[in-house]
Amino acid sequence: MTGRRTSLLLGGFAVAEVAAGVVVAAVAGMSFDDALNAFVVTNGLMGVSFAVCGAVIARHRPDNAVGWLFIADGLGHATGALAAPIAALAHDRGAPAVIERVASTVLMYSWPWSIGLFLPLALLLVPDGRVESAVWRVVTWGVVLTSPLFVAEIGLDPQPVTEGYPRNYLTTRHYDDLSALWTVSELRTSIAIGLAVVSLVASYRRGDEQRRRQLLWLVLAAILVIAVVVPWSFVSGTPIVVLLAIPLIPVAVAVGIVRAQLLDIRLVVSRALAWLLLSLGAVAGYVVLVAALDTVISARVGRSALVTVLVALALAPLLPRVQRLVDRWMYGDRSNPARVASRVGEELLAGGHDDLTGVADAVRTALRLPYVAVHSTGAPLAEAGTSAGVEDRLPLSYAGQVVGEIVVGLRPGERRLSAADRSTLAIVAASLALAVRAFALSDDLRRSREGLVVAREEERRRIRQDLHDGLGAALTGIALSADAAANLVDTDPATSSELLTALRHDVRDAIADVRRLVDDLRPPALDELGLLQALRQRADQLAWRPDGTTIDVRLDVPDTLPALPAAVEVAAFRIATEALTNVARHAGASGAVLRLECDGRLDLAVLDDGDVTEPWSPGVGLAGMRERAVELGGHFEAGPCSSGGRVFVSLPLDAA
Repeated sequence: MTGRRTSLLLGGFAVAEVAAGVVVAAVAGMSFDDALNAFVVTNGLMGVSFAVCGAVIARHRPDNAVGWLFIADGLGHATGALAAPIAALAHDRGAPAVIERVASTVLMYSWPWSIGLFLPLALLLVPDGRVESAVWRVVTWGVVLTSPLFVAEIGLDPQPVTEGYPRNYLTTRHYDDLSALWTVSELRTSIAIGLAVVSLVASYRRGDEQRRRQLLWLVLAAILVIAVVVPWSFVSGTPIVVLLAIPLIPVAVAVGIVRAQLLDIRLVVSRALAWLLLSLGAVAGYVVLVAALDTVISARVGRSALVTVLVALALAPLLPRVQRLVDRWMYGDRSNPARVASRVGEELLAGGHDDLTGVADAVRTALRLPYVAVHSTGAPLAEAGTSAGVEDRLPLSYAGQVVGEIVVGLRPGERRLSAADRSTLAIVAASLALAVRAFALSDDLRRSREGLVVAREEERRRIRQDLHDGLGAALTGIALSADAAANLVDTDPATSSELLTALRHDVRDAIADVRRLVDDLRPPALDELGLLQALRQRADQLAWRPDGTTIDVRLDVPDTLPALPAAVEVAAFRIATEALTNVARHAGASGAVLRLECDGRLDLAVLDDGDVTEPWSPGVGLAGMRERAVELGGHFEAGPCSSGGRVFVSLPLDAA
């Protein structure tokens, strides 16, 4: 807030200086022509314009150095606009010579800082107040360090401001002996302004759409200033009033920094540049014809009138051509749709249908648009440039069906696409619609192939899990029972015989499982017995250890279950089987409980009383159980608990 208040105070002070200068000039009896010839008017207007525009920039962008440099520039000109009439009033009223000399000295040491330092430095920092690179940083410091040379050239001149006035303070009698140094000073000032222009061109070429939009305002001002100041510099008799065009520069910079999107500046620049080129051509043609006809046609014939007619007749047919050239520079090839369509076709042939980025960039470049994107139905395919948020859209139709759209970023100041842009894009849209359709078909084919590969790999993974969790668990139970029977054959032949008898049934069941797996990859026990009885059967099969000892597997399940989705039944059965198998193999437990609840969801838990001292290491079994639960949208937990080990899964009943 302090910086903004300071900018307003400094800008107001410059305006007050100019106002005071106007009052003093009126008191001194200076006419408008006197004030104009003494540069009071031009200094005053430049002081107000630079200071006010600098205050506006500093208020909205307090961190931007351009605003503060413009304020300093305005203070220099405003001080000169006040000092000149004070010196004139002191001279006319016979005031002490010291007042006149001080005023003249202030005049000669105030405005040179504006021209030699603040203006070129501000142009080097437009539009964001920062130096582009290390090279331009050196240039900036060079301008700063050599600026006192230009001030010395103006201030040390011993000649009085106006004939009859006393000599200023801070002058030197050896001024004429330093003419070589003053020549260097003039070259330095010209080079500083020239480098500032080069910096602007480089910044424009490297900049994004926002930066270019800001700099185009300065380009417009420069065109107008050059158009009026060049004749003043080279054509004698041109009035000083043309210098009043210079305040356009701070106005343009302020608009570019604060309100760059005020209007379509490209259109204004296009027209202004065309007229500037034509005006320069007219001036050059006039000078050449005057020189050529000077010795041929007598003044009695009316040389000036004849030359004017000849120049007008020669330049009349050139204006449309010049305008077309400038429009092409500003708007690209929008007046030549065939050329745009040709460039789009070349990009389609070069890039095929796999990538439309080159096509979008070709359209953007051909029409000088800030942003172009190609969308299919609901999905972006390619984009080029940077969007400023102001966009227009054109549909892409193929065989009477909308297959996508072109999203176009509008130029600064535009609210919608012009008729010329729409006409050109309509021609390009036919090729783009065909490309988008081909791209969609290619994408569908690619997705179909990927789906086939994924389905095949998923089926392989599922079969692997089924073999591990189903047949593997059954064979494990058979092996455990066989080991138990072998261990009991001598000590307890009857039990061993019972185990062997059970083994026959288990083997037959395993064979049936294999057959069922081959047929439809679904455990047959689920179809034959249902989930509850299948779990009881599997619990009985896994109740024996290889050493002949048993595990007390208890089922805590409801008497009946509602009809469950097939996928939920299979997942619950597989997870329960794998969990009980892990208990028999790894837990060292004496008992286990299988709990099953169904209330909106199917909740299954397997708990054992094994001695667990460390976290479980995930293996194929745990990973398979987790995957079965997750793919149905369920929840899975496994690990040690206070009573031993715990496996829990919760499956939604609406799982497909």
